[in-house]
Amino acid sequence: MIVAIVRASQRHAVMVVLAALVLAGCGLVYSAYHLSVDTDTNNLFANSLPWRQAQLVESKNFPQFDRLIVAVVRASTPEEASETATALNAALQADKADFYDSQYPAGDQFYTQEGLLLLPTAQLAKLLNQIVAAQPFLGQLAADPSSRGLFGGIGLIAQGVALGQANLKPYDAALRGVQSALQNAANGHPAPLSWQALIGGNLSGDAQFVLAHPVLDQSSLVPGRVATAALKRIAAALPDVKAGRASVDYTGEIPLSDEQFASLTQGLVAGSIISLLLIALWLFLALRSWRLIMPILATLLLGLVYTISFAAIAIGVMNLISVAFAILFIGLAVDFAIQFCVRLRDVRYGTPELELAITETARQAGGQIALAAGATACGFLAFAPTDFVGVAELGVIAGVGMVIAFLCTIIFLPALLRLLRPAVEAESIELPLAGQADALLRRHAKIILIGSAIFALAGAYSAITLRFDANPLNTKDPQSESMLTLNRLLDNPETNPFYADTLVANLPAARDLAAKLSALPQVAGVISGATFVPDGQSQKLAMINQAQTIMAPTIQMPQSVKPVTADEIRQAMVAARDAILKVKAQVPEHSPVLGIADALTQLIGANDAQVMAMNAAITRFLPAELDRLNQSLTPQPITLQSLPPSVARDWFLPNGEVRVEALPTAAAQTSAGLRQFSAAVLNLAPAAGGPAISTIATAGTILNSFRQAALLASIAIAVILFLVFRNIRDMALVLVTLVLSGLLTALFGRFAGLSINYANIIALPLLLGVGVSFNVYFVMNFRAGMHNFLASATARAVLFSALTTGTAFGTLAASHDRGTASMGYLLLLSLLAVLIATFIFLPALLYALQNARKTQL
Repeated sequence: MIVAIVRASQRHAVMVVLAALVLAGCGLVYSAYHLSVDTDTNNLFANSLPWRQAQLVESKNFPQFDRLIVAVVRASTPEEASETATALNAALQADKADFYDSQYPAGDQFYTQEGLLLLPTAQLAKLLNQIVAAQPFLGQLAADPSSRGLFGGIGLIAQGVALGQANLKPYDAALRGVQSALQNAANGHPAPLSWQALIGGNLSGDAQFVLAHPVLDQSSLVPGRVATAALKRIAAALPDVKAGRASVDYTGEIPLSDEQFASLTQGLVAGSIISLLLIALWLFLALRSWRLIMPILATLLLGLVYTISFAAIAIGVMNLISVAFAILFIGLAVDFAIQFCVRLRDVRYGTPELELAITETARQAGGQIALAAGATACGFLAFAPTDFVGVAELGVIAGVGMVIAFLCTIIFLPALLRLLRPAVEAESIELPLAGQADALLRRHAKIILIGSAIFALAGAYSAITLRFDANPLNTKDPQSESMLTLNRLLDNPETNPFYADTLVANLPAARDLAAKLSALPQVAGVISGATFVPDGQSQKLAMINQAQTIMAPTIQMPQSVKPVTADEIRQAMVAARDAILKVKAQVPEHSPVLGIADALTQLIGANDAQVMAMNAAITRFLPAELDRLNQSLTPQPITLQSLPPSVARDWFLPNGEVRVEALPTAAAQTSAGLRQFSAAVLNLAPAAGGPAISTIATAGTILNSFRQAALLASIAIAVILFLVFRNIRDMALVLVTLVLSGLLTALFGRFAGLSINYANIIALPLLLGVGVSFNVYFVMNFRAGMHNFLASATARAVLFSALTTGTAFGTLAASHDRGTASMGYLLLLSLLAVLIATFIFLPALLYALQNARKTQL
């Protein structure tokens, strides 16, 4: 049938070529309007999976946590961080063209007014004791909220030391902050003093977070690029950022995804040009004639267009994995055309007539190419029934693509060859030194087989111990903006993105589960809705009210304050310095109080402008902090009904269910640690979800899908080989060589330090495809009675096909995206393994069988 098709395509060559081009043009037009790419990585897996169901439910219940750009604000002081975050949030809310909404959770008034009630009782008691102990100092500042008041307070501290009534150790950190601020001002670099850190400690952490939902351009592979650029532009214009006192970085689902896809295209043009030039070189070395090279490239391009058209008709919307079908198609389909044309060169060496030579090539190679295409297609289609939708779609497209490539090879390619009429071959096309290599393999076949067995055992051990990296962050560029930002957050359990959460019926259940989770060694902490309606409020309110009774008379600021002058500040500095120097002998040698005296000595001699600049920096945040302290000492009892909606919506559902969130320890940054954390949480909360759970479940789905596909592919390939060969031995020859290729790939991957991840695991179907194709050609030559396998046209075609395929993979290995690069490396290693198995092990095995047959005879 193949021969008949090839003859017909030659007879009607012009019509076949024109019809093929017209059909391709129609396919391109259809694809342009009906084929799109879904950039949402959540859609790479079947929605019927339990963990995906939980993920979908959580997204429905808490949509505010999805599709975010997270701005991370850091500053020299907590006040500047809060000030910058507030301004950024307001600006993002105003930019409706680029953002749907924005929120600054820590800036909610709830945390200022009722925040002390959220602290554990022991921590609250310690904080209140510090505030009460500082009452005289704070009273001085409230009465005179200027640097003069500060220096008066320092003078009071010195008087307490003189009377033996002041222990400076509890104030050491605060005094060092004052010393640093004064010394900076004395050096001509006045910087704001953090009164929040001095008075109450920095309870807000070193970073503030602004969460924005961007307007996405779903027609782009980087849908959030415009919104991210708007965020950067807005942040750069903020006063504290412009002054270099604050920074705004970003991370989150949207920029992480955008940067990954941007890295895929980085250097793509240059890499593609280099790849095409190398492919052209390999084709020239293999074929030596543009009249053969051009038909191969045209056939390859036509098959790719037809496969794209099939994807548009059958799939419609491709995902971020199935778009890789083009690479797989080029890497495998080119083999069919190279095989045909190289075998044609071999036939034409003894058959000058072109039409007869093409027909004879179809007779010799057509069945081999058909079997290789069929087995490869089955290898790909085995992924179709798996739950890994991304690879399932890839398998369908690539599998049908192999059939399309075969049809193009036996219909379009002969017609184009007939029209271009390549020249007659004047000499044999066998590879240089191929005859000697055949003799060597034949002579040492047993040694090679024993060595192969040893390497296979080492490969089996490597395959068993090969690590699967479940952390998707490890496939991203660590130098990208969003990854640099995220990596700075990983060490802090409260900002680690791999948390686990679940819903419970009510507050008592939330408290009970939180207590159990907190006891787990894999859990660093637990936050739940119950955290915001804390127990023990009566005791805490009593403690706060007692502190407020003591503090209230002294920390109320006057309605109006007369501006202080530079001379008045100098007088206060002189008084404070002299008071410190009087007690110098009673103060520890390295006490910050002595450093304050030194800085004051320098500032006393400064001009008025420098003194007033120091005053402005010292007192910039003082009034606001005193007001915040006043508010924090008058909280109201927190009930579920009194929680502000901005807080309640993150932790409570309308039906009363409460969200409980477990935070991982630093050990969970590894795949093994993350598995242990997820298993420990699921043991107590079987319905738990969240990034930690879904990450591990995703890895499980991927591995199970590939195990299932590998089993189905092996069975399908074995059945096809048996139906064609009708011989278990010949079927086993192909499969054993294929297994050796896989084991060698595992061995090489281990030596190269590669781990398997969700990106490079895609190398498996390609390994199946390439391995089956190459092995089929050699085994069918063996069945046909060939005696010198490496000196054959088949070996030349396989070698240059492998070089062409390897060049395409090399482009992937040079990618700036770590996942794509790891896939390219693994593909190159698997290709190397296939070549070793095909060119060394399989010929040696075939020669061993031939030698055994001769011995029997």
